[in-house]
Amino acid sequence: MAEIAVRHRTVEVDGITIFYREAGATDAPVVLLPHGYPSSSFQFRHLLPALADRWWGIAPDYPGFGYSDTPDPGRFAYTFDAHADLLRRFTETLGLTRYVIYLQDYGSQFGLRLAMAAPERVAGLIIQNGDIYPDQHGPKYEPLKRFWREPTDEGRAQLAAVINEEGFRREFLGELPDRLADRVSPDLWRLSGALVADPRRRDAWLRLLADQGSTVGWFPRQQEYLRTHRPPTLIVWGPHDGYMPAGAARAYLRDLPDADLQLLDGGHWLLETHLDEVVRLVRDFLARVRP
Repeated sequence: MAEIAVRHRTVEVDGITIFYREAGATDAPVVLLPHGYPSSSFQFRHLLPALADRWWGIAPDYPGFGYSDTPDPGRFAYTFDAHADLLRRFTETLGLTRYVIYLQDYGSQFGLRLAMAAPERVAGLIIQNGDIYPDQHGPKYEPLKRFWREPTDEGRAQLAAVINEEGFRREFLGELPDRLADRVSPDLWRLSGALVADPRRRDAWLRLLADQGSTVGWFPRQQEYLRTHRPPTLIVWGPHDGYMPAGAARAYLRDLPDADLQLLDGGHWLLETHLDEVVRLVRDFLARVRP
Protein backbone atom coordinates (compact mmCIF):
# COMPACT_ATOMS: atom_id res chain seq x y z
CA MET A 1 0.00 0.00 0.00
CA ALA A 2 1.35 3.46 -0.90
CA GLU A 3 2.57 5.70 1.91
CA ILE A 4 0.20 8.65 2.15
CA ALA A 5 1.22 10.14 5.51
CA VAL A 6 2.42 13.74 5.44
CA ARG A 7 5.98 14.06 6.70
CA HIS A 8 7.33 17.23 8.33
CA ARG A 9 10.99 17.98 7.69
CA THR A 10 13.61 20.71 7.56
CA VAL A 11 16.56 21.37 5.29
CA GLU A 12 19.32 23.97 5.32
CA VAL A 13 19.25 26.24 2.27
CA ASP A 14 22.08 28.78 2.18
CA GLY A 15 22.29 28.67 5.97
CA ILE A 16 18.52 29.15 6.47
CA THR A 17 16.47 26.34 8.02
CA ILE A 18 13.50 25.71 5.73
CA PHE A 19 10.56 23.67 6.99
CA TYR A 20 8.62 21.63 4.46
CA ARG A 21 5.79 19.13 4.29
CA GLU A 22 6.01 16.21 1.92
CA ALA A 23 4.06 13.09 1.08
CA GLY A 24 4.57 10.25 -1.36
CA ALA A 25 7.50 8.17 -2.51
CA THR A 26 10.68 10.17 -3.08
CA ASP A 27 11.24 8.48 -6.44
CA ALA A 28 7.76 9.44 -7.71
CA PRO A 29 7.04 12.39 -10.06
CA VAL A 30 7.29 15.66 -8.15
CA VAL A 31 4.53 18.21 -7.51
CA LEU A 32 6.03 21.38 -6.02
CA LEU A 33 3.65 23.46 -3.89
CA PRO A 34 4.84 27.00 -3.05
CA HIS A 35 2.29 28.64 -0.76
CA GLY A 36 0.38 31.91 -0.91
CA TYR A 37 0.09 34.94 1.38
CA PRO A 38 -0.82 35.13 4.24
CA SER A 39 -0.36 31.37 4.58
CA SER A 40 2.22 28.60 4.70
CA SER A 41 2.61 24.98 3.65
CA PHE A 42 -0.34 24.36 5.96
CA GLN A 43 -2.63 25.29 3.05
CA PHE A 44 -1.60 22.04 1.31
CA ARG A 45 -2.21 19.79 4.33
CA HIS A 46 -5.11 18.02 2.57
CA LEU A 47 -3.79 18.04 -1.01
CA LEU A 48 -0.50 16.34 -0.14
CA PRO A 49 -1.99 13.03 1.07
CA ALA A 50 -4.60 13.11 -1.70
CA LEU A 51 -1.79 12.84 -4.29
CA ALA A 52 0.70 10.74 -2.36
CA ASP A 53 -0.22 7.35 -3.85
CA ARG A 54 1.33 8.35 -7.19
CA TRP A 55 3.24 11.61 -6.74
CA TRP A 56 5.81 13.14 -4.41
CA GLY A 57 4.30 16.39 -3.14
CA ILE A 58 6.62 18.94 -1.55
CA ALA A 59 5.45 22.16 0.14
CA PRO A 60 8.06 24.46 1.70
CA ASP A 61 7.54 27.38 4.08
CA TYR A 62 9.30 30.56 2.95
CA PRO A 63 11.74 32.33 5.29
CA GLY A 64 9.68 34.21 7.87
CA PHE A 65 6.60 32.05 7.19
CA GLY A 66 5.24 28.91 8.81
CA TYR A 67 7.95 27.04 10.68
CA SER A 68 10.96 28.19 8.66
CA ASP A 69 13.68 30.46 10.04
CA THR A 70 13.27 34.23 10.13
CA PRO A 71 16.78 35.47 9.34
CA ASP A 72 17.78 39.07 9.83
CA PRO A 73 16.95 41.27 6.79
CA GLY A 74 20.68 41.77 6.36
CA ARG A 75 20.93 38.07 5.47
CA PHE A 76 17.67 37.66 3.56
CA ALA A 77 15.94 40.56 1.83
CA TYR A 78 12.25 39.47 2.05
CA THR A 79 11.61 40.65 -1.50
CA PHE A 80 9.97 38.74 -4.33
CA ASP A 81 13.38 38.35 -5.95
CA ALA A 82 14.87 36.89 -2.76
CA HIS A 83 11.99 34.46 -2.22
CA ALA A 84 12.05 33.31 -5.84
CA ASP A 85 15.78 32.66 -5.59
CA LEU A 86 15.30 30.81 -2.31
CA LEU A 87 12.71 28.51 -3.92
CA ARG A 88 15.16 27.74 -6.73
CA ARG A 89 17.91 26.94 -4.23
CA PHE A 90 15.46 24.78 -2.24
CA THR A 91 14.79 22.62 -5.31
CA GLU A 92 18.51 22.35 -5.97
CA THR A 93 19.22 21.38 -2.37
CA LEU A 94 16.65 18.57 -2.57
CA GLY A 95 18.00 17.51 -5.97
CA LEU A 96 14.73 18.10 -7.84
CA THR A 97 15.23 18.06 -11.60
CA ARG A 98 11.68 17.67 -12.94
CA TYR A 99 8.39 18.87 -11.45
CA VAL A 100 4.87 20.10 -11.89
CA ILE A 101 4.46 23.46 -10.12
CA TYR A 102 1.26 24.56 -8.36
CA LEU A 103 0.92 28.32 -8.89
CA GLN A 104 -1.31 30.16 -6.39
CA ASP A 105 -1.17 33.71 -5.00
CA TYR A 106 2.43 34.77 -4.19
CA GLY A 107 3.54 31.23 -4.94
CA SER A 108 2.62 31.84 -8.57
CA GLN A 109 5.33 34.50 -8.81
CA PHE A 110 7.99 32.37 -7.17
CA GLY A 111 6.97 29.28 -9.12
CA LEU A 112 6.85 31.00 -12.50
CA ARG A 113 10.33 32.44 -11.99
CA LEU A 114 11.55 28.96 -11.14
CA ALA A 115 9.97 27.69 -14.36
CA MET A 116 11.57 30.47 -16.38
CA ALA A 117 15.00 29.73 -14.91
CA ALA A 118 14.93 26.11 -16.12
CA PRO A 119 12.06 25.47 -18.57
CA GLU A 120 13.31 21.96 -19.32
CA ARG A 121 12.56 20.93 -15.74
CA VAL A 122 8.87 21.85 -15.92
CA ALA A 123 6.58 18.89 -16.56
CA GLY A 124 3.47 21.05 -16.18
CA LEU A 125 1.73 23.89 -14.38
CA ILE A 126 -1.36 24.01 -12.20
CA ILE A 127 -2.55 27.61 -11.97
CA GLN A 128 -4.99 28.38 -9.16
CA ASN A 129 -5.79 32.04 -8.48
CA GLY A 130 -2.37 33.37 -9.32
CA ASP A 131 -2.56 36.23 -11.82
CA ILE A 132 -0.14 37.87 -14.28
CA TYR A 133 -2.55 39.97 -16.39
CA PRO A 134 -2.99 43.42 -14.80
CA ASP A 135 -5.83 44.43 -17.11
CA GLN A 136 -7.89 41.73 -15.36
CA HIS A 137 -7.03 42.68 -11.79
CA GLY A 138 -10.06 42.95 -9.51
CA PRO A 139 -11.05 46.02 -7.47
CA LYS A 140 -9.40 44.72 -4.30
CA TYR A 141 -6.00 45.50 -5.83
CA GLU A 142 -6.60 49.26 -5.86
CA PRO A 143 -5.23 50.06 -2.36
CA LEU A 144 -2.10 48.11 -3.23
CA LYS A 145 -1.76 49.85 -6.58
CA ARG A 146 -1.95 53.26 -4.89
CA PHE A 147 1.04 52.24 -2.80
CA TRP A 148 2.87 50.91 -5.86
CA ARG A 149 2.38 54.26 -7.60
CA GLU A 150 3.34 56.31 -4.54
CA PRO A 151 5.07 54.28 -1.81
CA THR A 152 4.65 56.70 1.09
CA ASP A 153 5.17 56.12 4.81
CA GLU A 154 1.41 56.51 5.26
CA GLY A 155 0.74 53.85 2.64
CA ARG A 156 3.23 51.50 4.28
CA ALA A 157 1.47 52.02 7.61
CA GLN A 158 -1.83 51.09 5.97
CA LEU A 159 -0.26 47.86 4.72
CA ALA A 160 1.08 47.12 8.19
CA ALA A 161 -2.36 47.67 9.71
CA VAL A 162 -3.74 44.51 8.09
CA ILE A 163 -0.89 42.21 9.14
CA ASN A 164 -2.80 40.69 12.03
CA GLU A 165 -5.33 37.97 12.71
CA GLU A 166 -8.36 40.04 11.75
CA GLY A 167 -6.74 41.22 8.53
CA PHE A 168 -5.87 37.63 7.67
CA ARG A 169 -9.41 36.46 8.44
CA ARG A 170 -10.71 38.92 5.85
CA GLU A 171 -8.14 37.69 3.34
CA PHE A 172 -9.07 34.03 3.78
CA LEU A 173 -12.82 34.60 3.70
CA GLY A 174 -12.59 37.28 1.03
CA GLU A 175 -15.61 37.48 -1.23
CA LEU A 176 -16.87 33.97 -0.53
CA PRO A 177 -20.64 33.55 -0.44
CA ASP A 178 -21.94 32.91 3.07
CA ARG A 179 -22.87 29.34 2.10
CA LEU A 180 -19.15 28.56 1.61
CA ALA A 181 -17.53 30.57 4.38
CA ASP A 182 -17.91 27.90 7.04
CA ARG A 183 -15.74 25.53 4.98
CA VAL A 184 -12.66 27.69 5.57
CA SER A 185 -10.74 26.62 8.66
CA PRO A 186 -10.10 29.40 11.20
CA ASP A 187 -6.76 27.69 11.81
CA LEU A 188 -5.53 29.52 8.70
CA TRP A 189 -5.84 33.02 10.08
CA ARG A 190 -5.14 32.08 13.69
CA LEU A 191 -1.89 30.35 12.79
CA SER A 192 -0.76 33.29 10.68
CA GLY A 193 -1.89 35.75 13.33
CA ALA A 194 0.10 33.93 16.00
CA LEU A 195 3.22 33.95 13.85
CA VAL A 196 3.21 37.71 13.28
CA ALA A 197 3.00 38.33 17.01
CA ASP A 198 6.78 38.04 16.62
CA PRO A 199 7.79 41.55 15.43
CA ARG A 200 10.58 40.09 13.28
CA ARG A 201 8.06 38.05 11.31
CA ARG A 202 5.65 40.95 11.08
CA ASP A 203 8.44 43.08 9.63
CA ALA A 204 9.35 40.30 7.17
CA TRP A 205 5.76 40.03 5.95
CA LEU A 206 5.49 43.80 5.61
CA ARG A 207 8.68 43.97 3.56
CA LEU A 208 7.33 41.37 1.16
CA LEU A 209 3.89 42.98 0.95
CA ALA A 210 5.47 46.37 0.25
CA ASP A 211 7.59 44.83 -2.52
CA GLN A 212 4.62 43.37 -4.42
CA GLY A 213 4.69 46.19 -6.98
CA SER A 214 8.01 44.79 -8.25
CA THR A 215 6.11 41.83 -9.70
CA VAL A 216 4.40 43.96 -12.38
CA GLY A 217 7.58 44.25 -14.41
CA TRP A 218 7.79 40.47 -14.53
CA PHE A 219 4.34 39.97 -16.05
CA PRO A 220 5.35 40.47 -19.71
CA ARG A 221 8.31 38.11 -19.30
CA GLN A 222 6.11 35.50 -17.67
CA GLN A 223 3.56 35.77 -20.45
CA GLU A 224 6.37 35.38 -22.99
CA TYR A 225 7.60 32.26 -21.17
CA LEU A 226 4.13 30.72 -21.44
CA ARG A 227 3.79 31.61 -25.14
CA THR A 228 7.23 30.25 -25.97
CA HIS A 229 7.31 27.03 -23.96
CA ARG A 230 3.60 26.11 -23.77
CA PRO A 231 3.92 23.82 -20.74
CA PRO A 232 0.95 21.49 -20.17
CA THR A 233 -1.34 23.53 -17.94
CA LEU A 234 -4.42 23.09 -15.80
CA ILE A 235 -6.13 26.34 -14.76
CA VAL A 236 -8.47 25.70 -11.83
CA TRP A 237 -9.94 28.89 -10.43
CA GLY A 238 -12.30 30.30 -7.85
CA PRO A 239 -13.93 33.43 -9.34
CA HIS A 240 -15.31 34.72 -5.99
CA ASP A 241 -12.07 36.64 -5.60
CA GLY A 242 -11.79 40.41 -5.27
CA TYR A 243 -8.22 40.32 -6.52
CA MET A 244 -8.54 37.75 -9.28
CA PRO A 245 -12.03 37.33 -10.79
CA ALA A 246 -12.87 34.96 -13.63
CA GLY A 247 -11.33 37.25 -16.24
CA ALA A 248 -7.92 36.79 -14.63
CA ALA A 249 -8.21 33.06 -15.26
CA ARG A 250 -9.44 33.39 -18.84
CA ALA A 251 -6.59 35.79 -19.64
CA TYR A 252 -4.14 32.88 -19.50
CA LEU A 253 -5.75 31.49 -22.64
CA ARG A 254 -4.17 34.38 -24.56
CA ASP A 255 -0.78 32.70 -24.09
CA LEU A 256 -1.88 29.12 -23.34
CA PRO A 257 -4.78 28.48 -25.73
CA ASP A 258 -4.55 24.72 -25.14
CA ALA A 259 -4.79 24.95 -21.35
CA ASP A 260 -7.60 23.17 -19.54
CA LEU A 261 -9.62 25.94 -17.82
CA GLN A 262 -11.97 24.98 -14.98
CA LEU A 263 -13.94 27.63 -13.07
CA LEU A 264 -15.30 26.34 -9.77
CA ASP A 265 -17.87 28.02 -7.55
CA GLY A 266 -15.28 29.12 -4.99
CA GLY A 267 -12.80 31.83 -4.18
CA HIS A 268 -9.10 32.43 -3.63
CA TRP A 269 -8.56 29.42 -1.34
CA LEU A 270 -10.16 26.58 -3.29
CA LEU A 271 -8.39 23.87 -1.31
CA GLU A 272 -10.52 24.87 1.67
CA THR A 273 -13.90 25.01 -0.05
CA HIS A 274 -13.61 22.67 -3.06
CA LEU A 275 -10.92 20.17 -2.15
CA ASP A 276 -12.58 17.12 -3.70
CA GLU A 277 -13.15 18.85 -7.02
CA VAL A 278 -9.61 20.23 -7.14
CA VAL A 279 -8.13 16.84 -6.26
CA ARG A 280 -10.09 15.15 -9.05
CA LEU A 281 -9.01 17.74 -11.62
CA VAL A 282 -5.39 17.74 -10.47
CA ARG A 283 -5.12 13.95 -10.46
CA ASP A 284 -6.63 13.74 -13.95
CA PHE A 285 -4.20 16.39 -15.16
CA LEU A 286 -1.14 14.80 -13.55
CA ALA A 287 -2.04 11.44 -15.06
CA ARG A 288 -1.77 13.04 -18.51
CA VAL A 289 1.56 14.77 -17.85
CA ARG A 290 4.84 13.20 -18.89
CA PRO A 291 7.02 12.85 -15.75
